[in-house]
Amino acid sequence: MTNNDILRRVRYALDLPDQQAIALFSLGDVTIDEAQFLALLAKEEDANYHSCSNEQILGFLDGLILKNRGPRQGGPAPRAEQAEPINNQVFKKLRVALELKEEDILGLLSLAGFEVRKPELTSLFRKPGHKHYQACGDQFLRNFLQGLALQRRHGAE
Repeated sequence: MTNNDILRRVRYALDLPDQQAIALFSLGDVTIDEAQFLALLAKEEDANYHSCSNEQILGFLDGLILKNRGPRQGGPAPRAEQAEPINNQVFKKLRVALELKEEDILGLLSLAGFEVRKPELTSLFRKPGHKHYQACGDQFLRNFLQGLALQRRHGAE
């Protein structure tokens, strides 16, 4: 998945209007205007398409965390290790922002028709280098975002 796909899917799942989404970037210390935001939402074949950088998507998600949970006690959140794949970072930030527990995530994945066992899930939240660490694949993240959209937009339980 591209960062643009992730941005579009999160925005859709959480039903975020443009101005609110732009405000989340600002909260995450990323400055973009409406035209830049629309370019991030555009499809790759569109003339005004612009690729969403890792810094932009992570800043957007940091803004979502700040909006939903407030500032972290004891200072800013530690930055993720550079070696960690972007999908793992995105997944971790969404878990924190939406205050999801393991059971909640397993339920969202189940809504999308993607059955996962708890050990498979916890391996995604380990630090790179841990013997049970696993990279979050595109299919996993795509199904998580699909389940989130089904729950939040369509009221599926």
